[in-house]
Amino acid sequence: MTEEQFANYSTTILVGALILYMAFIIFDLAKKSKAGKFGMAILFIGLFTGVAGFIIKTVIVETMEVGIQLQPVVNLIS
Repeated sequence: MTEEQFANYSTTILVGALILYMAFIIFDLAKKSKAGKFGMAILFIGLFTGVAGFIIKTVIVETMEVGIQLQPVVNLIS
């Protein structure tokens, strides 16, 4: 395993663990403050908007890497 592969795997795993920990913190905060269903929903929407951004970034980066790898093949065909 190269350093780049290790960095990619560890970043994904550790960010996932951090997201789960943040979800627990927000849930605990909502329960202690007695935010109710609507308040808890708003808190989780705020958290998971950031999570969606992380997932979208990962998908875009992977798509761009595949596109870069396919570019020389397209030039050979045409």
